[in-house]
Amino acid sequence: MKMLFALFGAAMLTAAAPAPRPGAAKVSIVRLDCGTIKIKDFNAFFSDSFDYKPGPREITNSCYLVRHMDHHLLWDSGFPAALKGKNNDMGALVAGIERTIVEQLAQIGLKPADVDVVGISHMHGDHTGQAKDFPAAKLVIGNKDLELSKGKADPFGPWRAPGAKVEAMDGRDVDIFGDGSVVALNLPGHTPGHMALLVRLASGPVLLSGDLYHSGEARTKRGIPPFNASRAETLASFDRFERVAKNLGAKVIVQHEPADVAKLPAFPKAAQ
Repeated sequence: MKMLFALFGAAMLTAAAPAPRPGAAKVSIVRLDCGTIKIKDFNAFFSDSFDYKPGPREITNSCYLVRHMDHHLLWDSGFPAALKGKNNDMGALVAGIERTIVEQLAQIGLKPADVDVVGISHMHGDHTGQAKDFPAAKLVIGNKDLELSKGKADPFGPWRAPGAKVEAMDGRDVDIFGDGSVVALNLPGHTPGHMALLVRLASGPVLLSGDLYHSGEARTKRGIPPFNASRAETLASFDRFERVAKNLGAKVIVQHEPADVAKLPAFPKAAQ
């Protein structure tokens, strides 16, 4: 009996994302350029099983603006704006950005205060760097990642104050706007609180990978970075992600894969 309850509890934590309810709002996605990253040895950095060809490879760093009626969700926030125009050598990688998120939003008539929600796939610096530029927004993030981010270089300082608007995912999916149209999926392993994003467009569902994968070929080779928090959880998250993609017929966008940039319209156009 205890075993049955344990299995039932595990199933509830990974239950399918809610279907959009009748009358759910139409949504759209705009891809934002959050820079490029040159990995000096892609195989060593991203696989603990020698899955890839050794040597350097350039990947992209993507962020996304999701419109839901009059509300806006910023999904991931790239490296800090201070890196603009620079090549920052971080040892295993070299990173830089040409345009900040605030600058790109201005091109489509939006101010930082117009962003209602900042969703962070996970705690790593290439996804959290410009979050502080949107302090009035609600933060959606994995609870464990939020806790592990505390410290001197805390990217989430504005959301530590009492009464701050935070929804910390703790083992369950987050229905961001409450109608099933935009759902952060609980897919731990890369970090303890890692999430991907499901967006149900009129043209069909889209899955933004977060850092579950770092390249298109990772979906078949299932390479796991040596620095992932849990190998077992990563493998389980691979399985769930691919089942969701197949069952919904979703368009998968690996956020660090340059070839996937073209799967959405070029900025400032939106996918709908």
